[in-house]
Amino acid sequence: MDVEPAWEAAGWERLAPRVGRVRLPVWDCTAGLVVGADAALMVEAGSSLAEGAALRTRAGDLIGGGRRVTHLALTHPHFDHVFGAAAFAGVQVYAAVGIDTVLARREELRADAVRHGLDADAAAEAADLLRAPQHAVRGEWTLDLGGGVEVQLANVGPGHTGHDLAVLVKSPGGGPEVVFCGDLVEESDEPQAGPDAAPGQWPAALDRLLELGGEDALYVPGHGAVVDAAFVRAQRATLAARPGVS
Repeated sequence: MDVEPAWEAAGWERLAPRVGRVRLPVWDCTAGLVVGADAALMVEAGSSLAEGAALRTRAGDLIGGGRRVTHLALTHPHFDHVFGAAAFAGVQVYAAVGIDTVLARREELRADAVRHGLDADAAAEAADLLRAPQHAVRGEWTLDLGGGVEVQLANVGPGHTGHDLAVLVKSPGGGPEVVFCGDLVEESDEPQAGPDAAPGQWPAALDRLLELGGEDALYVPGHGAVVDAAFVRAQRATLAARPGVS
């Protein structure tokens, strides 16, 4: 693909050449899109089948030319990031190794989604259709999307959950590198540490994020505005100062 997508006209935020994102309603979850010459990667699937289907359609309309999303990366196994995954049938799905054990606990995921406000029927449908990703990332995995667009998937957790995946985009055209952080980084609220978090290892996960992206990268939180390396370091310091974290 030689033409840059019309990000802003389609309601997306352009981050770098061939890289954009959209902030989804209700939970303000970020979904990212990386468009190469031969393939397109979506980061996150939305919070329900309906949201996932709408996201896939919006991405296809933006890419144009009858092309569609070919790859999907899930940063961690919380419902607002994974429950739309079944809408991406035929797409190659990537996540951190071990995430399948969490996704298999469908009743727990469904109950958590309902507890956070998702419609009960929508939660039950999404949980029932949820399947394990085809590709389990242990360490790092590089995807070549064509046209000089390269994506590095990095298993940087545990931290926010036991299975945290970061997505580094090395964009052509002189743009900054972009790191999709999932909920390892949050801008719109304090980092949320639920029962599946690993607080003692979370600061180290942020160290790995910073090593991955470097000082000049754009860091895209799971929720909130895009931040810089200084913000990530400050959030790391906050997390490291919590009781019980060394």
